[in-house]
Amino acid sequence: MINSKDKKQPLFMISVVSRMLGVHPQTLRLYEREGLITPCRTKRSRLYSEEDVEKLAMILRLTRELGVNRSGVDIILRLRHRLEIFQKEMEEMMSFLEEDIRRDFIKRFKRIFSEE
Repeated sequence: MINSKDKKQPLFMISVVSRMLGVHPQTLRLYEREGLITPCRTKRSRLYSEEDVEKLAMILRLTRELGVNRSGVDIILRLRHRLEIFQKEMEEMMSFLEEDIRRDFIKRFKRIFSEE
């Protein structure tokens, strides 16, 4: 059973994605060849996930609306990926710090009440 929250689950064939985004399937193949997108492959078919479709929509916005060339898109995608990694690391560090502060608070609290 497919988890509806899993944005990485391959769902859409290239013809469906091309209609969804209003581009020729060859454009999607070009983006794949250039390494901008990596759909899941089964035998001869490409299957795109919801995450892939969102990424493609962003690529199209960058190129169509903002005039960014494909090299620029590649740089933006790489920076965005690095930013997501840094954000996850920051969340992990904050969680660790919060737990450390919580433990320290409990130790102090116990010490205060054990002295009385």
